[in-house]
Amino acid sequence: MFESDLLQNKIILVTGGGSGLGLSMAKRFADLGATLVICGRTPERLTSGAAEIQQAGHGREAFTFSCDVRDYQAVERMMAAIIEKAGMPNILVNNAAGNFLAATEDLSPGGFDAVVKIVLYGTFNCTQALAKHWIAQKIPGTVLNIVTTYAENGSAFVVPSACAKAGVLAMTRSLAVEWGVYGIRLNAIAPGPFPTEGAWKRLFPSAEFGEQYKKRVPLGRFGEHSELTNLAAFLVSDGAPYVNGECVAIDGGESIAGAGQFSQLMQLERGMLKKMMRQMRGS
Repeated sequence: MFESDLLQNKIILVTGGGSGLGLSMAKRFADLGATLVICGRTPERLTSGAAEIQQAGHGREAFTFSCDVRDYQAVERMMAAIIEKAGMPNILVNNAAGNFLAATEDLSPGGFDAVVKIVLYGTFNCTQALAKHWIAQKIPGTVLNIVTTYAENGSAFVVPSACAKAGVLAMTRSLAVEWGVYGIRLNAIAPGPFPTEGAWKRLFPSAEFGEQYKKRVPLGRFGEHSELTNLAAFLVSDGAPYVNGECVAIDGGESIAGAGQFSQLMQLERGMLKKMMRQMRGS
């Protein structure tokens, strides 16, 4: 259903684009004609990710920048370097995130801070730093924020992520109104369970738990990356110019079947649950 040149002449920056859903989106955007820029904290992931993106983009170069999105000055320097080397990004996808399971009474201040700084501060830093260039040069732009279905209702055992993602959702809607006058539109996607190597290790205690988790989803399965990347491509494209301030859930109906993505962990004995959480964080 997508034209092969849907994103032709677009320069797209994807944070956390070296792996997981970020990489999957970047590859899909490249396949549809975009020039990709990815950033992250791990140079090795960026290098391997760029090679996959270049292949998906039929040989078109993919640019990489190592950056900690929690550091505003580093983000500003990165934006200046991107504009000089790759050109002005038309689209920003805020995908960089961090998350882990923890009983909140055992959560350290540093653990809370780490997730909120990456998710909420990182999203703000990248969004404002790039938007200042758009506004100054009177260039329209598009921002897509990756949130989560529990940004609306919260969830047990992932309080830092729930707080941060709720903030990103509020930011999305607030700036969609405030910056609409500049021709900047912001939307969000709230994915349900989409298997990725990193997230699965941190958030699913066992393969058995994963299979049980499917029962929460009315469609009875996990999402496929292509389903999410097609939605992302549509929302950032010129095919959706009047969609602004929206959050689209893509979760097979899970969020309306039962609030709190990880609340079903309440069914496990608390001591055993905490032991599993410690083992997962240790790995």
